[in-house]
Formats: sequence, structure tokens, C-alpha cells
Amino acid sequence: MTEQAPPPRPSKPPRVVAELGRPETPDETARRKAENTRKHYANQTAVNLTLSIVASLAVVLFLVLVVVRPDGTVNRQEIDYRAVAQNAEASVSVPLAAPELPGGWTSNRAEIDTGAADGVSTWDVGLITPAEQYIAIQQGIDANDTWVSNAVEAQPSTGETTIAGLDWRVYDRRDADDPGNYAYSLTTTVGESSYVLHGTADDAEFETLATALAEQIAAEEES
Repeated sequence: MTEQAPPPRPSKPPRVVAELGRPETPDETARRKAENTRKHYANQTAVNLTLSIVASLAVVLFLVLVVVRPDGTVNRQEIDYRAVAQNAEASVSVPLAAPELPGGWTSNRAEIDTGAADGVSTWDVGLITPAEQYIAIQQGIDANDTWVSNAVEAQPSTGETTIAGLDWRVYDRRDADDPGNYAYSLTTTVGESSYVLHGTADDAEFETLATALAEQIAAEEES
């Protein structure tokens, strides 16, 4: 007996679109599938973008945790600026500014450099104050008025003051927009050296540094 083939399956009726009230045409079916595919890839792109942002934020958080200590102070390498000054004095004709400061003061930079343009040897020390502010000491050897002007970013003096017997010109820019590390500056000249103090600290911490520097200069003049 010959085995009969199974009857053919009935074809799937066309999809009825509720908005149209009729089955969709082949073109409409193709457009619908293409739109669904586009939405799928768009959703994938949005997900990938979100994951990228989360990953970037994680990297930033990691860097913050590495750079900033748990107590909120900036992690930095401390420099023995007085030892650096002692070694560098062999290359210059005058003692270098390295005042002894009270506890809580640290240094993050100490170097001497000769300017290519003016030939002035400049001793530069960066200090972090007990209040976590910044003050730099710059000492120009045989410097002229142009060097001093450049050291205070060519700003006009706003007054004068005397600290521990030394007369200083004052450059107060604390009310300026974004003065950076030049919010407050003091300048004075003693012998062959012109001294510039500039930074973000308050008057009291500037006075502490200026007094310590004046005491060092006085001691060297007596020796």
C-alpha cells in the first residue's frame, strides 16, 4: 500500500495591524522589521554609553582615592628644602633663602634655575602651610626691577608693610577673579638678593614666613 504524504500545513495568515484594520502588506512588514532592528541597536548604543560613563566615573573615583588621603589633604612628596639649599649654595655667591619654620610647614619643591632670557639665577621653594595653603619663596640673585615685576605677574603694588625689620611691597589680589597662586605677594631686596613671596595663605602665615626669612637674613649678616 502506497504511503500518502501528509497534507500541507496551512499558510500563516498575514499579520493584522490594529491601526490599519487590515493585514499588513509585505512592504509594511519589511519596514516594521527594519524599524524594530533600528530600535534594538539604538537601545544597545544607549546601554553601551551608560556603561562607558559608569566606567569613567569609576576611574575618576579611583584616582581621587589614590591622590587624596583619608584626612582630605593632598598626597605629596615632601622635600628637605634646607638640605637642597645647602647643596645648591656652592653654585651661587650668596646664601639661599631657607628659613627655619615652625611645625606644620612642609615643602614640595626646591630648585635653582638660571633664566635663559635674563641670566638671573633664581632659587625657588614651594611651601605648604599648616592651613594647607601655598606660599612660594623666590630669590633672584643680582636681579633687576624687570625680574621682580615678572615674579609678581607685572601687577601693581597695593601698599607697603614692615615685618621683622624688613620693608616689603604688598601685592594683594585676593579680590581678583582667579588669581591662582598670586592672590597675595610680598617683595623686598636685601643686598644682592631680591625676594618674592607669593601664594594663597592668609596674612598671619605670610607674616610667619617673612619673619623667619628676616631672621635668617639677619643671622647671615651678623656671621
